[in-house]
Amino acid sequence: QVQVVESGGGLVQAGGSLRLSCAASGGTFSSYVMGWFRQAPGKEREFVAAISRGGSIVYYGDSVKGRFTISRDNAKNTVWLQMNSLKPEDTAVYYCNAVPTVTTTRPLWSWGQGTQVTVSS
Repeated sequence: QVQVVESGGGLVQAGGSLRLSCAASGGTFSSYVMGWFRQAPGKEREFVAAISRGGSIVYYGDSVKGRFTISRDNAKNTVWLQMNSLKPEDTAVYYCNAVPTVTTTRPLWSWGQGTQVTVSS
């Protein structure tokens, strides 16, 4: 069973930036398409971004296109989410998980603890 640990969240003002990290262990990281998800209070978890096994194909949810960038380093078993131009509506707990394809955003693993992102107005 692959385990993930998300980090990098925090409190930031609107318009600011954060970079989230997701470190995976216990499996062959490079064989998985990876995705980021988020869940705001009282809302369902939603898809944010996904990246192919080699990193050449990325896919974003409509609400973050042009502001967020997903990347990965298979040698480090890590996937990142660079978040720019943050908005208060980006406030949520952010999670990473494996997905079947970049456009099939069904999570494959158990969820990690996530990392809290809070954007103040």
